[in-house]
Formats: sequence, structure tokens, C-alpha cells
Amino acid sequence: MVRRAQPGGGSSGLRLRHSDGSDAITSSSDPSNGYDALVETFRAARSDAGADVVAEWIKPLTPGTALLDLGAGTGDPILPVLLAAELDVFAVDASPGMVAALTAKYPSVIAVCEAVEDSSFFDRRFEAVLAIGLIFLLPEQAQIDLIHQLANVLAPKGQLLLSAPLQTGGWDDVLTGQRSWSLGEAAYHAHLEAAGFEAIQHLSDAGGSNYYAARRAG
Repeated sequence: MVRRAQPGGGSSGLRLRHSDGSDAITSSSDPSNGYDALVETFRAARSDAGADVVAEWIKPLTPGTALLDLGAGTGDPILPVLLAAELDVFAVDASPGMVAALTAKYPSVIAVCEAVEDSSFFDRRFEAVLAIGLIFLLPEQAQIDLIHQLANVLAPKGQLLLSAPLQTGGWDDVLTGQRSWSLGEAAYHAHLEAAGFEAIQHLSDAGGSNYYAARRAG
């Protein structure tokens, strides 16, 4: 999966879930959800949204902190913020083209081309994990599974930042046309808590997108 934007802070563009779940997305045969064919289009369209939130969120982290960036895309605009803070960044993305662009521009970052559903997460633990513009690309059960995987990847007291709307509903991606799905605030809170996260907070970027910040218990 690659990092992409959620719809704005309001409910526009989101369709409420039907009681039979018929609007839910299903798994795609392309792990990059269509983005590997759109690397240059993605780079041209990518704004600085989210960089402000990340800059604030990482302030308590000390230089050398190991951070996992999931759905890192081409690296911009988030990697410059992380590298300026002298964090030890590991990146995962499912698009070969995105990973190639990232490593060409940011050679100090260790990056692998893997779908998050199948990733080894470098077979280690991290003090912080970012998942921006990622989780809502997945089907519902895969979203829940990923939240639990991230709890296992994080060290005790490790920090998580993921972006997803507060509303429950689906929308079509403006670049690929593929379906995205938000479980909604109540569900994300419930699944984060069930996975062992605490101190859940909401952050918002300049474009109105919502972020869930949480700490792994321990």
C-alpha cells in the first residue's frame, strides 16, 4: 500500500455503511492499490498535508529513535521531517516504483517493497510507527489485523500515529478510482484498545484530515 489522502474533515465524499455491509471494499490483486502505475502522478499531486502533524508528534522522540514508516510512498513530505529529527527510519511500501523513488532521494533510509499485510516489519521492534494514508486502503478485517500487528511491532510505551477519518464510510480514490473504507471513530478506538493501545488522542492537519495517536501499553 502507498500513502494517500483521506477525504476532508467533514463527511463529504463518505457513504454511510449499509446494514448488510454491501459497501465494504474487498482485497485488491494489486498490493499497491493501483499506485505503482501512477508514481509520477502521485508525486505531482502530493501536498504537504500531514507534515505539520508529524513534526509535532515526533517532538518527544530523541535522535536515533527507531521509527517504522508504513505506506511511505515516495517519502515526501514526511521523510524530510523525520530525518531532520535524526530518527532511524525504516520504510515499507507495496509499490516498487515508489520504493525506487524513495531510496533514490533518501539513500539513508532502509526501505523494502512489501505489502503491509505480508510484511516482516524488518523482524524487529520499533519505538514509533507511522501509518499515514494507509489503513483505510485495506478491507475491514485486514485493518483490524494490522492494528494488532502494530501492537506487536511496537516496543512497550511505543508511539503510534495513523490517519483515518472519524466518520464511517467509503469513498473512491481521486487518482486510482479504487475504493477506500473508514471504520469510523468508535471502531478504531475499540480496536486500538483491544490491541493494547492507550492514551488515544485525535490530531488534525491543516487540510482537516484526522489522525489517531496512541501509546502501546507496557
